[in-house]
Amino acid sequence: MSDLAKRIANLSPEQKQLFLQRLAEKRKEAPVSAGGEWPVRDPSQPTLLSFAQQQLWFMEQLQPGSPLNNLLGLFHMEGRLDVAVLEKSFKALVERHDALRTVFVERDGQPLQLISPSLTFKVSMTELRAVPEEGWEAEVRRLAKEEGSQPFDLTRGPLIRVRLLKLGEQSHMLVLTVHHIIFDWWSRAVLFRELAAFYDAFLEGRTPELPPLPIQYADYAHWQRQWLRGEVLENQLAYWREKLRGPPSMVELPTDRPRPAVRTSPGAYFNFELPRELSEALEALSRREGATVFMTLLAALKTLLFRYTQQTDVTTGNLIAGRGRRELEGLIGFFVNTLALRVDLSGAPSFRELLGRTRVACMEAFSHEELPFDQLVEALPLERDLSRSPLFQVMFIYQPRANTELKFSGFSLRGLYIGVETSRFDITLALESTEKGTVAGVWEYNTDLFDASTIARLAGHYERLLQAIAAHPEQRITELPLMTEGERRRVLVEWNDTRAEYPREKCVHELFEEQVERTPEAVALEYEGTQLTYRELNRRANLLARRLMRLGVGPEVRVGLCLERSVEMVVALLGTLKAGGAYVPLEPSLPRERLAYMMGDARAPVLLTQERLLETLPEQTGQVVCLDSGWGDIEREGGGEENVRGGARADN
Repeated sequence: MSDLAKRIANLSPEQKQLFLQRLAEKRKEAPVSAGGEWPVRDPSQPTLLSFAQQQLWFMEQLQPGSPLNNLLGLFHMEGRLDVAVLEKSFKALVERHDALRTVFVERDGQPLQLISPSLTFKVSMTELRAVPEEGWEAEVRRLAKEEGSQPFDLTRGPLIRVRLLKLGEQSHMLVLTVHHIIFDWWSRAVLFRELAAFYDAFLEGRTPELPPLPIQYADYAHWQRQWLRGEVLENQLAYWREKLRGPPSMVELPTDRPRPAVRTSPGAYFNFELPRELSEALEALSRREGATVFMTLLAALKTLLFRYTQQTDVTTGNLIAGRGRRELEGLIGFFVNTLALRVDLSGAPSFRELLGRTRVACMEAFSHEELPFDQLVEALPLERDLSRSPLFQVMFIYQPRANTELKFSGFSLRGLYIGVETSRFDITLALESTEKGTVAGVWEYNTDLFDASTIARLAGHYERLLQAIAAHPEQRITELPLMTEGERRRVLVEWNDTRAEYPREKCVHELFEEQVERTPEAVALEYEGTQLTYRELNRRANLLARRLMRLGVGPEVRVGLCLERSVEMVVALLGTLKAGGAYVPLEPSLPRERLAYMMGDARAPVLLTQERLLETLPEQTGQVVCLDSGWGDIEREGGGEENVRGGARADN
């Protein structure tokens, strides 16, 4: 256990909460350099990209024009909207944030970001008032996805597009598309907060009163390049190399289809919202345990993955804002980073104990969050697998208290989930705490691996697990209930209701003979390239039955069957039943002593087997018939076309 883990373990729940708060404050107040000042950047010179930007830039070179890195948002604007003022407000935003005026060029093989002094920006408008009301939603989503699929030119800009869809005088849809290289979804809150301030001021004819930005994104990128090197970089790498030593196991979720040899990204989504009572109970549990809601929901997800896979070494990807310092909170830009959080679930811990392990893992990781994920992947000795993402296959995202509705002068703006058609990982669980006091979220999943019904069932299991966790956090994670009440009834009652009417006076081989009469030429048996029709299988079984009857087999007489999986095995089953006997299955791979005991206990006078198994069998006192090497003798019995009547009845 690390020193940090020992310190946290000895704290009371109240002390743990205070520790989390103070650690967060300390991170925000930490100096950015030895002198506590941002390093000076020459604004007249191009700047290197941040590490996260550089990775996206390389992706763009590999797939030029791909919309995979376009961030798309859809927002409903209800009320009186002044389009001219809205466009003026967006222009003010672009002027305020250098990131929105940034383009990317290559010089001597090195990508650089250039900040344009000015940028032409327009809000485009599309009239949809002629579309019937019942067709609005489908047309809006079609146009939004069409807008989001249009590529950006990183060398020219702008890398932000705004399109208005006019549904009526009091109703508009705003489609926002931004390239990820200058924007993340935490930037969205900054954008709309400041957009509202600009819009309201311009509408009222006054000067907007926004505090000047302490730095710009290019300053952050310049600082990151100066700071994350040498001893600082080595300390970060040393922690993650130790934490991910092993390396972590791949999470082997059961899929509906085989995994493609090369990773694909077609996606779909499933929305859900937890009841308010459950959301509040989880928040209360988190407070009692000195954890955050993020940690509780993450520990529950790891429990779910453990229950599905029985793997106790579970690593998930976790998206963090990357804005640990106060100067970065009000900036638009690409700060987000990914952490690989590895938690040990061995020993069947209680959920309370697992939450403690998760809390320690999170706190340690958050104190080493500056290392870009792509640098971490490059530094680890990972075995490359083109079919999977490195280190983890399941991503977890949590945002506290998302403001889904903003008030502007004259109208309100509410975010809508547009849905996805791609999935970067096998599964992504994205959650947020809403202003209603609930936890809402979406499961995004790879449709090459999973069906919609599978993900719906997974989501139901997660909610059922959370209900049990909130009620009984002391319960072991191996014992927490997973199935919903409807699912339990289906498994225990409906699926067990297997009663069916059948001719009780007939034996299995007689029912088989009736099927032979109905479909004599249909394929009845296929094994390793060999096919037998119903007629041929019945003929062989009749031949074997005649040989067995000649050897004394009849009603109540047992026949030993020691055969490998083969055509002969099925012939032996039917032939024994036709002769009136009962078969005793003997597994060839069992030890010789075990087989000797079973055959002696069964007192079977005849053993059906294969030539290659004879040397592994114990010494026999009864008749041994080899169905492969001795089949010629059985064929000479004749009479295969006529069904045998061995005399056994249904009550034998």
